[in-house]
Amino acid sequence: MALDLLPKSMLKAIDLLPEAKVPVTLFTRHSIREMVSGQGLAGYDLQLTSQGRELAEAWGCYLIENTDRSIQHCISSPIQRCVDTAALMIQGADSNTSAQNTHHIEIVEQGLLVEPGSFVLDIKQAGPYFRKQGALGFINSFVNNALPGMKHPISGVVDVLELIYNAHPQNQFGLSLAVSHDTILAAIIAVISGHKSISQEDWPKMMEGLFVWFEGDQFLESKLKWIWRGKVSELSIRDFQLLEK
Repeated sequence: MALDLLPKSMLKAIDLLPEAKVPVTLFTRHSIREMVSGQGLAGYDLQLTSQGRELAEAWGCYLIENTDRSIQHCISSPIQRCVDTAALMIQGADSNTSAQNTHHIEIVEQGLLVEPGSFVLDIKQAGPYFRKQGALGFINSFVNNALPGMKHPISGVVDVLELIYNAHPQNQFGLSLAVSHDTILAAIIAVISGHKSISQEDWPKMMEGLFVWFEGDQFLESKLKWIWRGKVSELSIRDFQLLEK
């Protein structure tokens, strides 16, 4: 069964979701891709495996069947494995409901969902550190605000959260998809959780993500809630921003 390859944390998260009328966003890493040797730095040309394609479709079907929601919005990194993950999840969702699932995938070109673009101000300064330190080392340096050419970690994370907020479903029983990469998710989870270091065990697996939702009518005045690996957490966006000063 394709879902046997889904990280167990994701099935547990279903039980922690708010009531179905509360719209949520699944902010997820893409599905299983071709493997690469090295320090966790995956090229943009690596595609989903056949198992990864089956998993994405099965997960999309399971989500709709078990959350009583429909996919109302979708954004994705422009990298093909992310776009394919989104499309296959929507295809799976279609197989299990008569409700209208979105067939529009908004490709986020400005870099906010592409590794490590959402956190970079000057790639010429930051790029060599990414190659030298590898993905894990680079993100650990980023969350400690220790790299040239990078945004302050809180500023970088707020930019992505605002993108998620603006793409969040507007109607009850809504689900939004946001498909990105491990480095983006790892950094965001660490920063919103107040962690100054992460290990390989903390790293998001393929097709693992966090469910997020917001309370409030304006982003800067809202409260963010999220589910990650069996725990529900929350923070005030305004208070979070003040930590940067």
